[in-house]
Amino acid sequence: MATTTSPSPAVAHDTFPINGTDYIEFYVGNARQSSLYYRTAFGFQLIGYRGPETGVRDRASYLLQQDKIRLVLTTPLGPEGAIAEHVRLHGDGVRDLAFWVDDARDAYTKAMERGAVSVHAPEVHEDASGEVIIAAIRTYGDTIHSIVERRNYHGLFLPGFRAVTPEYAPPPVGLMYVDHCVGNVELGKMNAWVDFYARVLGFFNLLTFDDKDINTEYSALMSKVMSNGNGRIKFPINEPAVGKKKSQIEEYLDYYRGPGVQHIAMATDDIIGTVKALRARGVEFNQTPTTYYDNLQARVGKIDEDLATLQELGILVDRDDEGYLLQIFTRLVQDRPTLFFEVIQRKGAKGFGKGNFQALFESIEREQELRGNL
Repeated sequence: MATTTSPSPAVAHDTFPINGTDYIEFYVGNARQSSLYYRTAFGFQLIGYRGPETGVRDRASYLLQQDKIRLVLTTPLGPEGAIAEHVRLHGDGVRDLAFWVDDARDAYTKAMERGAVSVHAPEVHEDASGEVIIAAIRTYGDTIHSIVERRNYHGLFLPGFRAVTPEYAPPPVGLMYVDHCVGNVELGKMNAWVDFYARVLGFFNLLTFDDKDINTEYSALMSKVMSNGNGRIKFPINEPAVGKKKSQIEEYLDYYRGPGVQHIAMATDDIIGTVKALRARGVEFNQTPTTYYDNLQARVGKIDEDLATLQELGILVDRDDEGYLLQIFTRLVQDRPTLFFEVIQRKGAKGFGKGNFQALFESIEREQELRGNL
């Protein structure tokens, strides 16, 4: 099966309007230290805190922001409870991909009518700055989607968070917004979750990639990209394909102990400047073979960037019918071989770098082989 493009977004019928990604919450073993890492390495600003000092007894949460990207790093304060169990099972990982909506009650009701599994019904959270209404539904593994309505709230983020202005505040690196979030699921489960996003949330299948598109001599994967109507939420969903050896998706599932978020793609409008800044701060990227650049100009045509600079930094380029994109992938950001990040700059292209899949897949597989998990 060749790569296919779905019908136009105009025929998509979202179950409820989504304005964009409200926040991404990680459950981590030590949020204070994780906060320092994301500030130092990725240029996020620490702007809010919630914990015992603000009246919350079982957890501490650090709110980080860079342009429109909000990360919440949450850690348990003891070995009991769901947060501690999540960290014990998965290590540091994404718990919540939160949607920003205008009417959380209506959105939750419609999702439930279409077969969503509830985490909790709409709850009102209030303080002197107004109210935020939050509901939540389940998706793959232990991941959830909070549904956040904040039209009557004028505070920092959520009730319970207080503003902080730390002395240590490294400058941002040019990351602007969440472009897409990729989930890994078990063999045979991809289509079930594609159906979930289509049936429950009204998303459409933007792109499909099969094992002929994404493979090496040893392993392969399949992927379908689900998007809401306005394109602000895009969720590629991967599953392993049968191969001679263990695929990177299988390795993830083994170490994460089930399905979960594999990587988060963050957009920039100057990928060269962003990557230079990240490298200077110690962020490591997957290595791109120098042969990748031998026929790059012939494959993608004229681009604005200097080819030698792209090769020096290891930035990948791909083109579709609407333009081109530049992308690069970090190495794993923790010792469990699970989570990593992508930096992407779109110059018209709506795709996900199909022409780069082979180089990306092989670079990840080399790292996997070094760990003895291929």
